[in-house]
Amino acid sequence: MTASLSRRRVLLGGVALAGASASGMSFAQTAWPDRPVRLVVGFTAGSATDVTGRIFAQRFSEAWGQPVVVENVAGNSGAIGVDRVAKAAPDGYTLMWAASAALTILPSLQRLPFDPMKDLAPIGIAFAMPTVFLANKDFPPRNIQELVAYARANPGKVSYGTPGVGTPQHIAGELFCHQAGIKMEHIPYRGANMADVLNGSVQIGIQNIGAVLPMIRDEQLRGLGVTALQRSVNAPNMPTLVEQGFPGFEASSWFGPMAPAGTPQPILTKVHATSLAILGDPAMRQRFAGLGLDIVAGDGEQMRATIANDIAKWARVIRDAGIRLQS
Repeated sequence: MTASLSRRRVLLGGVALAGASASGMSFAQTAWPDRPVRLVVGFTAGSATDVTGRIFAQRFSEAWGQPVVVENVAGNSGAIGVDRVAKAAPDGYTLMWAASAALTILPSLQRLPFDPMKDLAPIGIAFAMPTVFLANKDFPPRNIQELVAYARANPGKVSYGTPGVGTPQHIAGELFCHQAGIKMEHIPYRGANMADVLNGSVQIGIQNIGAVLPMIRDEQLRGLGVTALQRSVNAPNMPTLVEQGFPGFEASSWFGPMAPAGTPQPILTKVHATSLAILGDPAMRQRFAGLGLDIVAGDGEQMRATIANDIAKWARVIRDAGIRLQS
């Protein structure tokens, strides 16, 4: 099984919901849930993780006939929320709306009180949000290859801004510099701050596509490339880095439901089935596209494989780049 998100995309309606016997499905449909469910989000209200989690919480509640309450447990790039879920009772009444960074990047940056491969039950990646490389509209390079050539010809004169040290965008930037054999100065910000790229004091921005789609569409910033294996449905005219000479380059954030390890399989199957129904709703698909999300609709085994692959991939990048969290 390949570990890339794009290659693991499945046709909605054609996904097999394995692992549930007839009696197990009956249990999942009738016995659970019979009281409110808590959906932990490891980031603050208004973040991409929170917004998408709340959409799913509302639809879960409608499908299950019980309140699904979002609990924001923010801190340490989502790790505090993950730890809360990892230590919760595995009864289906505590779920997590997972974001990739805390599960795949943080294990190489610090000692965590949980093991993402052992302490959590993956249910399925719902969607991915690719990272994009952006440039000030007056910056000479108009694509990734021209950026590489410019950086080589102007050492020390190219900087790139991201939402902070150790974020998926920062790691993507370091992976790019390593593969291109160039140096660019990293400028960490708090959040999706594009002001310095807009005014030209920073030449390159690396951000989740959802945070910058309006600026790309309004041509305030120039999109140089997207970090998915396939073009994003939300920016179909922007080529991937793969198309521009970087084979296999992928650096996307992803989101999806998880549960504490040991949660009964019929509950996991029911959550997965409801997730697929949400993702198959045309109105929901349009809403997710507006947020810059590419639907994946994967299952639990694919999610587990992605986590294992991403942990290993980002560990190599972090080690080679010598990345350390700021104190």
